[in-house]
Amino acid sequence: MVTYNKPILELVQFDKCDVPGLIELSASVGWDYDEYEIGTVLSSGKIFGHRNAEGKIVSSAAIISYDTSLASIGMVIVNNDFRGMGLGKEATKKCIESVSKDTTIMLIATEEGKPLYEKMGFHTVDSVHKYICENYITISKPMNNSAVIMEDFSGVDMNEILKLDENGFGDRRSRFLMNRIKQSEKCLVVKDNNGTIVGYGLSILGPVNLLLGPIVAPDLQTASLLIDKLSSKHHGKLRIDVPSGNEEFMLLLEKSGFVKVSQPPIMVLNSVNMPPRNKTLFGIAAQIFG
Repeated sequence: MVTYNKPILELVQFDKCDVPGLIELSASVGWDYDEYEIGTVLSSGKIFGHRNAEGKIVSSAAIISYDTSLASIGMVIVNNDFRGMGLGKEATKKCIESVSKDTTIMLIATEEGKPLYEKMGFHTVDSVHKYICENYITISKPMNNSAVIMEDFSGVDMNEILKLDENGFGDRRSRFLMNRIKQSEKCLVVKDNNGTIVGYGLSILGPVNLLLGPIVAPDLQTASLLIDKLSSKHHGKLRIDVPSGNEEFMLLLEKSGFVKVSQPPIMVLNSVNMPPRNKTLFGIAAQIFG
């Protein structure tokens, strides 16, 4: 009887000691996860994947559970030399099994990943619009500054931010948002004349882009003002992922030098639709966080 040497691959849960290996895996497929981004993923959720016999990380998939009934999957990566072995599916399945069966699971798919997710029962419910900007152009004052006050977030009123985010996103994300604010380059809040926080925006400095998001605002003008304040002093590339239904906002972004590079699908499992949102989310946190 002939026996074939199948590579020994172990499915494990990763921790902070695995960050260098996860960065290496991400770079191997041209993605730009750095230690800070992976740190936020690990402190907000779980990352599973495979190691080969030498201990090298050859696959990954992450899941971030939010406060009530929603979780987001991302960072589904398989090293090119280990493709076609079902590792991505196995790691994603492990993510799904780590949450309760009544949790709505969402993900933003790549073109190559979409057929795999469909086979696993995910279906497309919407899409996001990925924009990149090489040179930001400040357009004339987006709105009358006297209407609102914009300031750096002081750490007080965290509950107000969590509530705004929950209504915009569709679930409360306490742990994630606190970790994300710690990671951020800037966290700005918008207050009305009564001093009530009505919007907020983050910028996250990555190795390639300054990522803008989440951007939560009561209207188009406030969202544009947040983008301008977060972008105007940055020298380098910018990125924002905009949910569908924000066509006017996308036109403003294009006038400021942003170019749409892709429109990946949002897919869900264990639900027919995404949880309801109130149309105040102008930019998502990142594709992994939904």
